[in-house]
Amino acid sequence: MELTDNEKKFLLSAARESIRAFFSGRKPLEVKYEDYPLLKVNAGAFVTLTKHGTLRGCIGFIQSENFLFDTVCDAALRAAFNDPRFYPLDENELDEIDIEISVMSPPFKMNSYDDIVLGVHGLILEDMGRRALLLPQVPIEHKMNKEQYLSAICEKAGLPSLLWKSRDLKMNLFTATVFSEEEIRSHNYASDN
Repeated sequence: MELTDNEKKFLLSAARESIRAFFSGRKPLEVKYEDYPLLKVNAGAFVTLTKHGTLRGCIGFIQSENFLFDTVCDAALRAAFNDPRFYPLDENELDEIDIEISVMSPPFKMNSYDDIVLGVHGLILEDMGRRALLLPQVPIEHKMNKEQYLSAICEKAGLPSLLWKSRDLKMNLFTATVFSEEEIRSHNYASDN
């Protein structure tokens, strides 16, 4: 999905304001869909929170029946308060976190491991009653090769890390439009100079 810079900025603001509204009890940011029509499409999205470069929460929806705007706001709240790997975000942490949004393409079947392009494809593993997802940016951020990426998805699903070597796993791939507050800040700084 091709979002404009304004749509990206608005979604990032909406994610942050959803979390802020939880603490303050204020009404969260609302959207005028006539100004941002793409935010009315049904699309999955993940919201990733980092604090000083370390993961602080990440939750999302592979697909969603809700508008993208609502999906992002819901995912932001869940990443802040419902990621079981972390304690809920504290209000005084809000100014220390950075927000990244990944807007998902619909998943599509992987025919072989050769289909995987690092940095382009996210992985959804559904095999042996287990399910796990890794976003496309994960292997780039963690400097993984394809073999490490496949082992990581197995481990995340609670399966033996090298299971992918012994048989073809049932996986879908997806792409994502990924953008962050950090990226927007650096882009604005570069354009101001």
